[in-house]
Amino acid sequence: MTDAPPTDEGWFALHDFRTVDWDAWRDAPEHERNRAVGEGVEYLRTHEAVEDAEDGTSAVFSILGHKADLLVIHFRPTLDALSRAERQFERTALAAYTEQATSYVSVTEVSGYVSQDYFEEGEDADVDEGLRRYIEGKLEPDVPDDQYVAFYPMSKRRGEKYNWYDLSFEERAEMMSVHGDTGREYAGKIKQVIASSVGFDDFEWGVTLFSEDPTEIKDIVYDMRFDDVSSKYGEFGQFYIGRRFPPADLGAYLDGESVPTSEHETAHEHGAHGEAHGHAHGDSPHGGSDHGGAHGGGGGHAHGDSPHGESDEDDASGDIRGELEDLNIYAGQPHGEDVYATVLYSEADSDELFEEVEGLRGNFDHYGTHVKTAVYEAKERGRSAVVSIWDTQSAAETAAGFLSELPGIVSRAGEESGFGTMGMFYTVKSEHREDFVEKFDTVGDVLADTDGHQETDLMVNIEDEDDMFIASQWNAQEDAMEFFRSDAFRDTVQWGRDILADRPRHVFLA
Repeated sequence: MTDAPPTDEGWFALHDFRTVDWDAWRDAPEHERNRAVGEGVEYLRTHEAVEDAEDGTSAVFSILGHKADLLVIHFRPTLDALSRAERQFERTALAAYTEQATSYVSVTEVSGYVSQDYFEEGEDADVDEGLRRYIEGKLEPDVPDDQYVAFYPMSKRRGEKYNWYDLSFEERAEMMSVHGDTGREYAGKIKQVIASSVGFDDFEWGVTLFSEDPTEIKDIVYDMRFDDVSSKYGEFGQFYIGRRFPPADLGAYLDGESVPTSEHETAHEHGAHGEAHGHAHGDSPHGGSDHGGAHGGGGGHAHGDSPHGESDEDDASGDIRGELEDLNIYAGQPHGEDVYATVLYSEADSDELFEEVEGLRGNFDHYGTHVKTAVYEAKERGRSAVVSIWDTQSAAETAAGFLSELPGIVSRAGEESGFGTMGMFYTVKSEHREDFVEKFDTVGDVLADTDGHQETDLMVNIEDEDDMFIASQWNAQEDAMEFFRSDAFRDTVQWGRDILADRPRHVFLA
């Protein structure tokens, strides 16, 4: 008898697929359609906000093709919470115009293929912290902001010639490791959630893939078909492909408009008010032991984010950007100019810190989504900042999991007390570097006498003195806004236009 690998379970998952009765929708009076949209939006909004349970996450997607029109994904800590979410939809007026085309019930899972030590020694064992965060992310997943989703169920073959369950654990583990190697090639491009449905549904696992590029979903499934674990032992159900949209766009979707509608705002509107949601774990896709080193991609939960799929910082930063725009002050996009950054502070010696970062950076450079990772040293205070910039949010969060293990890490940007205005990055013209530093000193004197101000650092890239950023800490948002409205700040912004090599690049306002 072969050994069954141990498993650990986390949140329960419901994939709720709905078809719309388009004939009934077209024939319905306008007031009934309005009511259905209103109640549908409220249902989706409250479940994305997880007002129905203590924890979890939800999202809605439009599905292409004849198999379904809508997909609502729910992750909740209990099966009862999923049951309530499913039944509460049926109480809305929208439910009268839909039918449940199919559904899938499962529970998130990690197995002994990931780490035998984790299971043999228990949760209190001395397990690598990066691996522990990776496992937590697998068991309590979030729905990332990646635009596209694919879902399919799968089982392991139990045929006369190829029977997965007749193989030894060592044979199965080796094939899963090779499968994981294939998946790691898509780190930063694909976020995946694998949930077990053994005893819950018709197949053994439900696989959900998220990506900004739908062709990446096709490519990873195609490449993995050539691994023995799939070509010889994999059996698959129906595939579904869709795109995420916010609950507020439900009416636009039913009207046949393109969703999400926010994509059709002007670039100016997006720059001032764009949002970037948090909680992408960034793990490598599709099984295997994908936790070792920077290649492993073990992400874990993002520090300082809310548990409901949208970071607290994002809610505030959109409002702040609007206020700054009214003052004719450019505040950048939430995570930079179409990139995402994570910033961690360390009190370690900067040379020691840089040596560690350089080792990680060599691994990060293997991924096409990596923009840069650098160490910045405070001009006055004995601390440094590690900044890692990526093309995708999930990759940035993956990097954060590894960077958090660097020596002397004391906090992540956005975690400190008070209201932080963290992340104004500047590239200064070389001939004006000293002018910039002197101007910062002058502004620093003003800040020292400003009510509500805690501290402000000028951080300088130890490899490029022209690359700097300012990290500022305030008691409250209004204290910072009062300074932004001041003549001193306005004069500084005007002055900076002549000495900067480009516009400031903003990571976030928290």
